[in-house]
Amino acid sequence: MRPEGFIEEKGEYCRAEHRTDDHHPAGHGHGPREKLHEKTLGLKPLGFAADGNYVFACGGQATIALIPKPQGTRAEHTALSFEVDDVVTEVKDLEKRGVVFEDYDMPNLKTVEHVCVLGSEKAAWFKDPEGNILCVHEAHN
Repeated sequence: MRPEGFIEEKGEYCRAEHRTDDHHPAGHGHGPREKLHEKTLGLKPLGFAADGNYVFACGGQATIALIPKPQGTRAEHTALSFEVDDVVTEVKDLEKRGVVFEDYDMPNLKTVEHVCVLGSEKAAWFKDPEGNILCVHEAHN
């Protein structure tokens, strides 16, 4: 995955909540979630912000902050979505890097080769090491 241009400059600051666990307590910055964002997704680590969140640059002025949640909470919905130019290409690239994509077969949501077509958009979902749901999506206006 390409660090530059991976996320469109839709906003300057995105917040993504990620739970912490006893093996990788908040504050160390080198746990499995940071490895996913840095090594697998190719985002540039900026380090800890004054508020204790771990921040990554993700192209242009956009940043992502991982927010430590000592209670170990996790989002049951999509916590973070990355807009890409070509979902199918990104899915194949991420699979080569070890990402396992979710597959769904529900009345209003069905994936084919990990990709769901939603009107003019395509999307694919995967989980971070703590079980938060992340997404890559392709929008056509």
